[in-house]
Amino acid sequence: MSPRPGQDGRRLPAPIGTFPLSWYGDILIKFRQLTERLLAWVKRGGTLIGIGVPGIIDMKTGMLRESPNLPGWAETPVRAEIERLLGTRVILENDANVAALGEKWLGAARDVDDMAMLTLGTGVGGGIVLQGRIWHGMTGMAGEFGHMTVEPEGPPCGCGNRGCVEQYASATAVVRMAREAIASGRAPGLARAASSDPEFSSKAIYNLAIQGDEEAKKIFARVGRALGICLANLVNAFNLNMYVIGGGASSAWEAFSPFIFEELRQRSLVYAATAPASPLSGGAGASGHVGPEGSTKTIITLALLGSDAGLYGAAQLPLTSN
Repeated sequence: MSPRPGQDGRRLPAPIGTFPLSWYGDILIKFRQLTERLLAWVKRGGTLIGIGVPGIIDMKTGMLRESPNLPGWAETPVRAEIERLLGTRVILENDANVAALGEKWLGAARDVDDMAMLTLGTGVGGGIVLQGRIWHGMTGMAGEFGHMTVEPEGPPCGCGNRGCVEQYASATAVVRMAREAIASGRAPGLARAASSDPEFSSKAIYNLAIQGDEEAKKIFARVGRALGICLANLVNAFNLNMYVIGGGASSAWEAFSPFIFEELRQRSLVYAATAPASPLSGGAGASGHVGPEGSTKTIITLALLGSDAGLYGAAQLPLTSN
């Protein structure tokens, strides 16, 4: 495939392998436009740029191994292609990791040393930050919280598993559960909303839940319980200072968060020992075996930076990467 002209008249390098041409060209042209002024002020190759990409990244090679939300991008040399186009070094990072780093730097977790974050959107992502640095695990694939199992015989997931957190706590899952309720004939309110709204989003379902629609409320109870089970496992495994919930679907926090804390107190001995006192515990589950003591608490909280978390995290990457 031969090079093609960019919007500035210069020739852009051809895609490698199966890189989708339309997405590839459009996205990299945007990168070039946004960084052209910056690159004019620095020596060629003398700066670092941080970029967040959804999917599993091989940190050593810069290859995007798999990305459910970017069809056709599997096994593509994203870092090498962007570096070639921009003429500067690039730090490529998973988008959820970047969001977690942003919240650690300037957001909800800015006053703690260690934290983890779940991002709720089309899917469910995650990131772990220890002592101000993203923890990648062995190959850069740590933090795939969305593919932790919360229901062994639950709905099939695109990853090949069943009952993943993502099948209950993502915006996509909320709409699926609503359509399942409509199909069962037990959700007239949801049915009316779906028939009058061609897009019928998770936001519309959240609005119904806040207005008191019982079936909509049940959906967000399932969201909260799935997240609570996931977080209970994370708290028991890591015992971190803070766990942050972010992403677009986290705007429904009011509807699902009570169920997170119910599950945490029921299922996590570590959380029961380090959580702020609550009248909701009732002495059941793990809370019935140990009471919170000491000044160190496990904090579960909503993200503060919204969609800007990834921007701040990407800006921080050059300062925290080796």
